[in-house]
Amino acid sequence: MRLHDFKLLTFDCYGTLIDWETGIVEGLAALIARLPNPPERDRILEAHARHEAQQQRYTPEMKYRDVLAVVYRRLAEEWGIPFTQAEAAAYGESVKYWPVFPDTVGALQYLRRFYKIAILSNVDNATFAESLKLLDVDFDAVFTAEDVGLYKPDRRFFEYALSAIEARGIQRHEILHTAESLYHDLIPANEVGLPSCWIYRRFEKPGFGATIDPGTRPQVDFQYTSMVQLTTAHHDELIRG
Repeated sequence: MRLHDFKLLTFDCYGTLIDWETGIVEGLAALIARLPNPPERDRILEAHARHEAQQQRYTPEMKYRDVLAVVYRRLAEEWGIPFTQAEAAAYGESVKYWPVFPDTVGALQYLRRFYKIAILSNVDNATFAESLKLLDVDFDAVFTAEDVGLYKPDRRFFEYALSAIEARGIQRHEILHTAESLYHDLIPANEVGLPSCWIYRRFEKPGFGATIDPGTRPQVDFQYTSMVQLTTAHHDELIRG
């Protein structure tokens, strides 16, 4: 299997293209500062992942900004910290400030020359519209949790997106799903028979950070530690012919 075998790349956004772990920690900074003994960064991210996954599982129709507001409240309650509803709502709106990884924009602009590209993201449309300004590229399709009415890793999210893409004449084996999260993306990609590329952003860090430990490792067809490595591999294939 080669990167040139594909016609369309689907991307997870947050964690893969946008540095959501930095965004999460910075967005919670004022709350965490109230703790006498703040937990380590990865413990914060793991707690966030636990509450986020639970909320998305039980309220799949809830918009992501509202999910984040609930996560903020649950974290404050868990840590025994006073908070206001306005603070929780402000955290829900904070995604617009989450930074893009330094290699994202250049990589997307490069890949856009060779593939159609699409987004599959656990987010609401208004929130993604803010992040899109930072990504600085035109996507051929965008599928959000708000569109689908449920969140990844529900395999129906992928079936919904794949059905829409296949209606445009692109077959499943011609689509490469590119993502960082094993839990949200690569395990369900396996379940629906979708080729996958792991952008292993956390390769130098222990654990799973802001995503749930999936328990098992999915099969991946390509693995890189950055978007730069992906574009370099593609360029090397071009040279080899």
